[in-house]
Amino acid sequence: MSSLRKLYTYLFFIGWFFFPFNDFEGIKEFGEFKNESGAFFFIAGFVFLLIEALRIKKISIPYKNLLFGTLLLFFAWCIITILINFNAVCDSYFKHTGGIVRFIRQFFSLLVSAFIFFIFYWNVIIGWNATRILNTIRKVLLIGLVFVFFYGFIETLIIYFHIGALRPVLGIFDYFPFLDVNYQPDGRISSVAYESPSLGNYLITISGWMFSYIFTEKGKSRFIPTLMVLFLTFFSGSRTAFINIGLQLVILFSVLYSMHQYRGLLRDAFKYTLLATVVLLFLNGDKITKAFTEKAESLNFRENLTKSVSNQSRFGMQYASLQVFKDHPITGVGFGQETYYKRFYYPRWAKKDNYEFKLKYENKNDRSFPTAYNIYTRLLAETGIIGFLIFSSLIYLCIKKALLVWKKGMDEEKTLGLILIISFAGLSLNWMQTDFFRQHGFWLCMAILIKLLGDIKKRNKITP
Repeated sequence: MSSLRKLYTYLFFIGWFFFPFNDFEGIKEFGEFKNESGAFFFIAGFVFLLIEALRIKKISIPYKNLLFGTLLLFFAWCIITILINFNAVCDSYFKHTGGIVRFIRQFFSLLVSAFIFFIFYWNVIIGWNATRILNTIRKVLLIGLVFVFFYGFIETLIIYFHIGALRPVLGIFDYFPFLDVNYQPDGRISSVAYESPSLGNYLITISGWMFSYIFTEKGKSRFIPTLMVLFLTFFSGSRTAFINIGLQLVILFSVLYSMHQYRGLLRDAFKYTLLATVVLLFLNGDKITKAFTEKAESLNFRENLTKSVSNQSRFGMQYASLQVFKDHPITGVGFGQETYYKRFYYPRWAKKDNYEFKLKYENKNDRSFPTAYNIYTRLLAETGIIGFLIFSSLIYLCIKKALLVWKKGMDEEKTLGLILIISFAGLSLNWMQTDFFRQHGFWLCMAILIKLLGDIKKRNKITP
């Protein structure tokens, strides 16, 4: 292995360790990636990859794969939507930003996440077998989770159980890179992330990898990674994480229950979960009961629509995006352009007593563009039904091919297939609450999937 390859491989591991760390001011010149600490290492790794490619005049790109081809088709369609709407794009202007500049920024963000980082991940793992992919990546994610859990556990004791004496202990973490210690004003934990939803996004990304310890390891300790994920999910208060990780658990339990050798394991998992719940209730029953009640009430979106500003904004933005889609159903208004149109469709019920619209979304002096809160409604508005179908096809193919790996793979390939199914399901559902392409876990899983499909094809001559 060349020294450059060793270097960018180390940067790959360091980047995934720091993936959840975004609770710091960041570098504003990096735009959407300004406080994505993991992305800093991925960018550096890609630079060293390019240097090596120039030296040996070779870089690996899976251009013959159907999944990668579908991704390239999506890139092409995003550019075509701008060309179709070119006159309107040139005339668009809002928040001190023109339509062309907005497209360049958004398309660059897409390319960084779904192409540059993807090619980086691909070239790191291209020479690995399934065993090394599973063991090395999962171990790095576990080490990161232990750190996140330790921080989150102390934070929980301070916020939920009012043990103020631990504040100086948490303050020590201020000396750690990419981390500024703070507490959420709404009483939810966020650990090393800047807010609870960001912590939830991290947990959704790693959950499949952590669940896999249950059926690959021996002894009671194999349940610990899953319990850490569930603990952080619960006390983060993230509704998105609560729902998505719940779905991921259902997938895991359904698969395991279909295999007779794991039914006893499921009984053990239920037993230890029940035991942990009883212990928590015994230690502080009132606070735990209250926390469970609050989580249940938070899932009542209809009732919270009139009480929660965030829900009003979220559903209001999705509604506005769909109105733009109704007016431009085939090709959309152009990639990155929806805000120039949807600002005229904000519903009254979303703006009523909602400070976010006045201070941020409709404030021309605030340069940040309103989020769409949903990648699918955003794509419907910006790329029309054609772009939406291309992107949805990519997700469908990823899940379908991951099922193939799980069915046809051997040993660690089979394990990775299940991890990929769980990850793709959770991350694609998570895109119903986020409108950015910085789902780094999705693009890593896609690179791993293409690698496994190639290995299975060589061995069994199955068309990937």
